Amino acid sequence: MTIKLGYQIPNFSYGTSVSELFPTVISQAQEAEAAGFDSVFLMDHFYQLPGLGAPEEPMLEAYTALGALATATERLQLGTLVTGNTYRNPTLLAKVITALDVISQGRAILGIGTGWFELEHDQLGYEFGTFTERFNKLYEALEIIVPMISGERPTFSGKYYRTQEALANPRFRERIPLMIGGSGEKKTIPLAARQFDHLNIIAGFDQLADKVAAKNRACEEIGRDPATLETSALITVVIDDKATDDMIPEAMKGRMVVGSAERVTEQIKANVLDKGIDGVIVNMPLTGHQPGAVAAASKALKAALEG
Repeated sequence: MTIKLGYQIPNFSYGTSVSELFPTVISQAQEAEAAGFDSVFLMDHFYQLPGLGAPEEPMLEAYTALGALATATERLQLGTLVTGNTYRNPTLLAKVITALDVISQGRAILGIGTGWFELEHDQLGYEFGTFTERFNKLYEALEIIVPMISGERPTFSGKYYRTQEALANPRFRERIPLMIGGSGEKKTIPLAARQFDHLNIIAGFDQLADKVAAKNRACEEIGRDPATLETSALITVVIDDKATDDMIPEAMKGRMVVGSAERVTEQIKANVLDKGIDGVIVNMPLTGHQPGAVAAASKALKAALEG
């Protein structure tokens, strides 16, 4: 798995009717593929997130949508950024991701994290618990999911989950790549070093270099070559010659780039790639649904990578 240029679709609310909603998603994915993106990601949420919209705005169930996108694309890697572990039993998730890999002919990525959106948990009946409890659930889930998607049949009895020779069949590949999102230096980064192929670092521009250094240390401590744990950063992008930094919300400062294509290129190179991050995943909640916007982002990102 290599993620140099990723595109995330975080918003399905463009004022369109429900009948036009998914065709808009398909058009974004197909434009991303044609423009040279290597992967497309959806959020694993059932309600829209604060900052992007109201909770009741349209949200597609991620894996249903990814299965459909697999039939509408040919090359793109497909996954969530990232799956909330609390929303699915780990055996179900193993079946879901292996099914997506079969449908896509080997293009699935398993992105996974602890889950964090408390409102969804409360209203939909999922146990939220403490951060420590959610992390312990993730540890247990990985003891089941990783063997299952690798063709093994784990028997497991833990505090939260149990299995008896659990089986995931059919499988397309011997191993589906694993991605985790986060930046915690006590739990997330060490876990990434032990079990994951890719770490999507969730941090501001001013923290990225330190997080890369922490990733390298965590790998070296267990004898892993740091270069084998790829990294990316999720950046919100608005390419518009008239856009200025004044339009960036306070909560998004250090994670959002606006302006001309040239300025976006310069900012991503200086603030992300030059800090040691391997790749960039962008979302464009304001403009990504507009024809040509995704291709313009690809051009800017490629220029940053090549610069």
